[in-house]
Amino acid sequence: MKKNLTAIINGGQKPHGKVKVSGAKNAATRLLAAALVADEKVTLQNFPTELVDANYKFDFIRKSGGTVEVDEESETITIDPASLSDRLLSDYNFPIRTTYLLVAGLIKKSGRARIPYPGGCKIGNRGYDLHVMVWEKMGAMVEEKEDYIEVSAAGGFQPAAIDFPISTIGGTESALICAAIADGVTTIKNAYISPEVDCLIDFLRTLGATVEVVGNSFVKVTGRKQLQGSIFQVMPDRIEALTWVVLGILTQGDILVEDVPFSAMEIPLIHLKEAGIDYYYNTKSIRVSPECLTNGVIQPFELATGTHPGIISDMQPFYTLLGLHGDGISRVYDYRYPERIKYCEELNKMYTDGLKWETGAITTYGKKDVRPKGAHVNSTDLRGSMALVMAGLVAEGETVVSNVEMALRGYNKLETKLNSLGIHIEVR
Repeated sequence: MKKNLTAIINGGQKPHGKVKVSGAKNAATRLLAAALVADEKVTLQNFPTELVDANYKFDFIRKSGGTVEVDEESETITIDPASLSDRLLSDYNFPIRTTYLLVAGLIKKSGRARIPYPGGCKIGNRGYDLHVMVWEKMGAMVEEKEDYIEVSAAGGFQPAAIDFPISTIGGTESALICAAIADGVTTIKNAYISPEVDCLIDFLRTLGATVEVVGNSFVKVTGRKQLQGSIFQVMPDRIEALTWVVLGILTQGDILVEDVPFSAMEIPLIHLKEAGIDYYYNTKSIRVSPECLTNGVIQPFELATGTHPGIISDMQPFYTLLGLHGDGISRVYDYRYPERIKYCEELNKMYTDGLKWETGAITTYGKKDVRPKGAHVNSTDLRGSMALVMAGLVAEGETVVSNVEMALRGYNKLETKLNSLGIHIEVR
């Protein structure tokens, strides 16, 4: 994807129409990597085919001998890992966070995996030491080379007892995929079972692995040397669903958000209700219109982000936006990624003196009729970038968002969906 893209946004645009939530970014990219451990073709439906992170993975898989067929119209991909093998690439510059999940497929096929160092949004310390721990526990040797990480296990991964020192989504995903190809029983303690991890577990079961979950932090996996193919549906993206709902509230538009994963976002939606937002809904959709504000205003609130089933850190910027438009002082605390505050400095250029922030805590001084002023702002991370785009749509005058590719890489067909709602932004 092109870098240093700029979005030019004219404020005051009100969205109207339907928008369908795409397959979850944080599930799809994991399923793509997990598909490499199968011995037959895998088809993933409802796949967000335009995500930049996914396309970087497509590229890596193809360069490593695997086949990925993409049907953008039906949002389906088919992966054939039969010819996948560990190969020394000329370039390991793949700027995606979850490169470590590619290890299991390469270990199964070649007994060795050379993968890029993890990349992604800079929102604090997000090391990969727990992945190294998983690989070593399961019998592999790990070497950190100049351009790549090399993991070697000539006999494949071996069953192990894995006890994470902290709750970790990435570590849990890595352990699950590796355990699926370890012939025997692997136990995982202190696992983090998010909706996206649940989706990964369901997928591994369709391949033939046996996965038992006890409570919300203990998992037992019985792996197999041979795993079958699968046709599997990617769950809808809960963060995208919340994004469209909040956009409708802030812009006073009229949006029908389709394919909302209600079971994965019960508490985030409860907090919207408690902020005085009485949205309409049925089993799959939410409709947001100006009539949804019970008293005509967003009520001030206080919340803390953390682990599922609560409000996750990726949702934090959207509640900050709600607070800025609330009728009073709101507070948002982030205990998961307390350094996710850099976007606040940019947002404050539009909402002058509207918020204060420090590590792990954001305070907004909301005004019910506030309209931010258009400004030139810079993206700092994926969700923060999207928050700036949303603020620009509400603002008076023109807003210029630099490095808007951060938002574009996390939302499938973002420009197309905005256009379908009557919203136009110029990206160049």
